[in-house]
Amino acid sequence: MKKLRLSLLIVFVGMVSLVVAQSASLNIKGGLNMSNFYGDNLSDKNMKPGFHIGVGADLEFVTNISLQTGLYFSSKGAKYTYDLPVVGDVEYNVTANYVQLPLHLAYKIDVTPDTKLFFHAGPYIAYGIGGKRSIDSKYSADLDKFFGEQEVDTFDKKHGYKRLDTGVGIGVGAEFNLIFIDLGWDMGLTNIGRKIEDLPTYNPNVRNQSAYLSVGYKF
Repeated sequence: MKKLRLSLLIVFVGMVSLVVAQSASLNIKGGLNMSNFYGDNLSDKNMKPGFHIGVGADLEFVTNISLQTGLYFSSKGAKYTYDLPVVGDVEYNVTANYVQLPLHLAYKIDVTPDTKLFFHAGPYIAYGIGGKRSIDSKYSADLDKFFGEQEVDTFDKKHGYKRLDTGVGIGVGAEFNLIFIDLGWDMGLTNIGRKIEDLPTYNPNVRNQSAYLSVGYKF
Protein backbone atom coordinates (compact mmCIF):
# COMPACT_ATOMS: atom_id res chain seq x y z
CA MET A 1 0.00 0.00 0.00
CA LYS A 2 2.85 2.42 0.78
CA LYS A 3 4.41 1.71 -2.62
CA LEU A 4 1.08 2.38 -4.34
CA ARG A 5 0.69 5.69 -2.51
CA LEU A 6 4.20 6.73 -3.52
CA SER A 7 3.50 5.79 -7.14
CA LEU A 8 0.29 7.82 -7.21
CA LEU A 9 2.03 10.77 -5.53
CA ILE A 10 4.80 10.83 -8.15
CA VAL A 11 2.27 10.73 -11.01
CA PHE A 12 0.09 13.41 -9.35
CA VAL A 13 3.00 15.78 -8.74
CA GLY A 14 4.10 15.33 -12.34
CA MET A 15 0.63 16.21 -13.65
CA VAL A 16 0.34 19.28 -11.41
CA SER A 17 3.82 20.43 -12.42
CA LEU A 18 2.89 20.24 -16.09
CA VAL A 19 -0.06 22.55 -15.46
CA VAL A 20 1.73 25.21 -13.35
CA ALA A 21 5.11 25.24 -15.12
CA GLN A 22 6.02 28.57 -16.71
CA SER A 23 7.74 26.81 -19.62
CA ALA A 24 8.17 23.23 -20.72
CA SER A 25 10.43 21.41 -23.15
CA LEU A 26 10.55 17.80 -24.30
CA ASN A 27 13.62 15.71 -25.03
CA ILE A 28 14.77 12.29 -26.05
CA LYS A 29 17.73 10.68 -24.33
CA GLY A 30 19.53 7.40 -24.01
CA GLY A 31 22.77 5.93 -22.88
CA LEU A 32 24.67 3.41 -20.80
CA ASN A 33 23.70 1.81 -17.47
CA MET A 34 26.17 0.13 -15.12
CA SER A 35 24.10 -1.76 -12.56
CA ASN A 36 24.31 -4.22 -9.69
CA PHE A 37 22.42 -5.27 -6.55
CA TYR A 38 23.11 -4.60 -2.89
CA GLY A 39 21.70 -6.16 0.29
CA ASP A 40 22.32 -8.52 3.21
CA ASN A 41 24.54 -11.59 2.57
CA LEU A 42 24.98 -10.45 -0.99
CA SER A 43 28.36 -10.12 -2.67
CA ASP A 44 28.18 -8.11 -5.89
CA LYS A 45 31.37 -6.32 -6.90
CA ASN A 46 30.69 -6.56 -10.63
CA MET A 47 28.79 -3.93 -12.62
CA LYS A 48 26.47 -5.30 -15.32
CA PRO A 49 26.24 -3.14 -18.46
CA GLY A 50 22.85 -2.19 -19.87
CA PHE A 51 21.16 0.75 -21.54
CA HIS A 52 18.26 3.18 -21.26
CA ILE A 53 16.22 5.18 -23.75
CA GLY A 54 13.08 7.27 -23.57
CA VAL A 55 11.28 10.60 -23.70
CA GLY A 56 11.65 13.27 -21.02
CA ALA A 57 10.22 16.64 -20.03
CA ASP A 58 11.78 19.68 -18.38
CA LEU A 59 9.15 21.79 -16.59
CA GLU A 60 10.55 25.15 -15.50
CA PHE A 61 8.78 26.97 -12.62
CA VAL A 62 11.15 29.88 -12.12
CA THR A 63 14.34 30.80 -13.94
CA ASN A 64 16.80 27.89 -13.81
CA ILE A 65 14.68 25.77 -11.43
CA SER A 66 12.68 22.98 -13.00
CA LEU A 67 11.11 19.57 -12.56
CA GLN A 68 12.61 16.85 -14.75
CA THR A 69 10.58 13.74 -15.50
CA GLY A 70 9.96 11.27 -18.31
CA LEU A 71 9.32 7.65 -19.18
CA TYR A 72 12.26 5.36 -19.97
CA PHE A 73 13.02 1.78 -20.85
CA SER A 74 15.96 0.81 -18.64
CA SER A 75 17.93 -2.43 -18.75
CA LYS A 76 19.51 -3.21 -15.37
CA GLY A 77 20.66 -6.35 -13.58
CA ALA A 78 23.56 -7.96 -11.74
CA LYS A 79 26.01 -10.83 -11.46
CA TYR A 80 26.30 -11.70 -7.78
CA THR A 81 26.73 -14.40 -5.16
CA TYR A 82 24.20 -14.91 -2.35
CA ASP A 83 25.34 -16.81 0.76
CA LEU A 84 22.51 -19.07 1.98
CA PRO A 85 22.45 -21.26 5.10
CA VAL A 86 22.82 -24.99 4.28
CA VAL A 87 22.82 -24.30 0.53
CA GLY A 88 26.01 -22.22 0.51
CA ASP A 89 26.94 -19.80 -2.27
CA VAL A 90 24.32 -19.36 -5.00
CA GLU A 91 25.48 -17.54 -8.14
CA TYR A 92 23.02 -15.38 -10.04
CA ASN A 93 23.25 -13.68 -13.44
CA VAL A 94 20.31 -11.31 -13.86
CA THR A 95 19.00 -9.10 -16.65
CA ALA A 96 16.12 -6.95 -15.40
CA ASN A 97 14.24 -4.65 -17.79
CA TYR A 98 12.15 -1.82 -16.36
CA VAL A 99 9.89 1.01 -17.41
CA GLN A 100 11.04 3.86 -15.17
CA LEU A 101 9.54 7.23 -14.27
CA PRO A 102 11.79 9.70 -12.38
CA LEU A 103 10.66 12.94 -10.73
CA HIS A 104 13.69 15.15 -10.09
CA LEU A 105 14.07 18.75 -9.01
CA ALA A 106 16.81 20.43 -11.05
CA TYR A 107 18.85 23.60 -10.54
CA LYS A 108 20.70 25.13 -13.48
CA ILE A 109 23.69 27.48 -13.59
CA ASP A 110 24.36 29.69 -16.60
CA VAL A 111 27.93 29.36 -17.85
CA THR A 112 27.57 30.99 -21.27
CA PRO A 113 24.45 32.08 -23.22
CA ASP A 114 24.25 28.57 -24.76
CA THR A 115 25.74 26.48 -21.95
CA LYS A 116 24.33 25.50 -18.54
CA LEU A 117 25.37 23.17 -15.79
CA PHE A 118 22.57 21.43 -13.91
CA PHE A 119 22.18 19.36 -10.75
CA HIS A 120 19.14 17.20 -10.06
CA ALA A 121 17.79 14.81 -7.43
CA GLY A 122 14.54 13.09 -6.52
CA PRO A 123 12.56 9.83 -6.40
CA TYR A 124 11.76 7.33 -9.11
CA ILE A 125 9.31 4.50 -9.62
CA ALA A 126 9.97 1.55 -11.94
CA TYR A 127 8.07 -1.54 -13.03
CA GLY A 128 9.73 -4.73 -14.24
CA ILE A 129 8.61 -5.91 -17.67
CA GLY A 130 10.99 -8.75 -18.51
CA GLY A 131 14.42 -10.30 -18.53
CA LYS A 132 16.16 -13.57 -17.65
CA ARG A 133 17.83 -14.85 -14.48
CA SER A 134 20.19 -17.83 -14.40
CA ILE A 135 21.07 -19.67 -11.18
CA ASP A 136 24.00 -21.94 -10.40
CA SER A 137 24.99 -23.48 -7.06
CA LYS A 138 26.45 -26.52 -5.31
CA TYR A 139 23.20 -27.56 -3.73
CA SER A 140 21.85 -30.64 -1.98
CA ALA A 141 19.56 -32.82 -4.10
CA ASP A 142 16.38 -31.92 -2.23
CA LEU A 143 16.89 -28.22 -3.09
CA ASP A 144 17.29 -28.84 -6.82
CA LYS A 145 13.99 -27.19 -7.75
CA PHE A 146 14.98 -23.97 -5.96
CA PHE A 147 18.72 -23.49 -6.46
CA GLY A 148 19.92 -25.91 -9.12
CA GLU A 149 21.17 -24.85 -12.51
CA GLN A 150 18.20 -23.15 -14.11
CA GLU A 151 17.03 -20.13 -16.08
CA VAL A 152 13.76 -18.38 -15.28
CA ASP A 153 12.02 -15.12 -16.09
CA THR A 154 13.50 -12.37 -13.94
CA PHE A 155 10.07 -11.50 -12.54
CA ASP A 156 8.71 -15.03 -12.25
CA LYS A 157 6.06 -15.10 -9.50
CA LYS A 158 7.56 -18.15 -7.75
CA HIS A 159 11.32 -17.75 -8.06
CA GLY A 160 11.87 -14.30 -9.55
CA TYR A 161 11.99 -10.77 -8.20
CA LYS A 162 9.13 -8.41 -7.40
CA ARG A 163 8.25 -6.15 -10.29
CA LEU A 164 7.73 -2.86 -8.46
CA ASP A 165 10.83 -0.85 -7.56
CA THR A 166 11.11 2.59 -5.99
CA GLY A 167 14.17 4.62 -5.08
CA VAL A 168 16.01 7.92 -5.27
CA GLY A 169 18.50 9.35 -7.71
CA ILE A 170 20.99 12.19 -8.08
CA GLY A 171 22.81 13.54 -11.09
CA VAL A 172 24.83 16.29 -12.72
CA GLY A 173 24.93 17.35 -16.33
CA ALA A 174 25.48 20.07 -18.89
CA GLU A 175 23.35 21.62 -21.62
CA PHE A 176 24.89 22.83 -24.86
CA ASN A 177 22.01 24.63 -26.55
CA LEU A 178 19.78 21.71 -27.68
CA ILE A 179 22.16 18.88 -26.75
CA PHE A 180 22.83 17.73 -23.18
CA ILE A 181 24.74 15.08 -21.26
CA ASP A 182 23.77 13.68 -17.87
CA LEU A 183 25.69 11.56 -15.35
CA GLY A 184 23.71 10.08 -12.47
CA TRP A 185 23.12 7.41 -9.86
CA ASP A 186 19.90 5.60 -8.87
CA MET A 187 19.61 3.69 -5.59
CA GLY A 188 16.65 1.39 -5.00
CA LEU A 189 14.92 1.56 -1.63
CA THR A 190 12.54 -1.35 -2.24
CA ASN A 191 13.49 -4.93 -1.42
CA ILE A 192 12.73 -6.73 -4.68
CA GLY A 193 13.69 -10.15 -3.27
CA ARG A 194 10.86 -12.68 -3.14
CA LYS A 195 10.39 -15.16 -0.29
CA ILE A 196 9.80 -18.83 -1.08
CA GLU A 197 7.03 -20.38 1.01
CA ASP A 198 8.69 -23.82 1.10
CA LEU A 199 11.92 -22.27 2.46
CA PRO A 200 11.00 -20.11 5.49
CA THR A 201 14.66 -19.34 6.26
CA TYR A 202 15.16 -17.88 2.76
CA ASN A 203 14.38 -14.18 3.21
CA PRO A 204 16.43 -12.28 0.62
CA ASN A 205 17.22 -8.58 0.83
CA VAL A 206 17.98 -7.46 -2.73
CA ARG A 207 17.91 -3.88 -4.02
CA ASN A 208 18.81 -2.19 -7.29
CA GLN A 209 21.52 0.39 -7.82
CA SER A 210 22.69 1.83 -11.12
CA ALA A 211 25.03 4.47 -12.51
CA TYR A 212 24.20 5.94 -15.90
CA LEU A 213 25.54 8.22 -18.60
CA SER A 214 23.02 9.82 -20.96
CA VAL A 215 23.12 11.91 -24.10
CA GLY A 216 19.98 13.81 -25.09
CA TYR A 217 18.43 16.22 -27.53
CA LYS A 218 15.81 18.88 -26.65
CA PHE A 219 13.00 19.85 -28.96
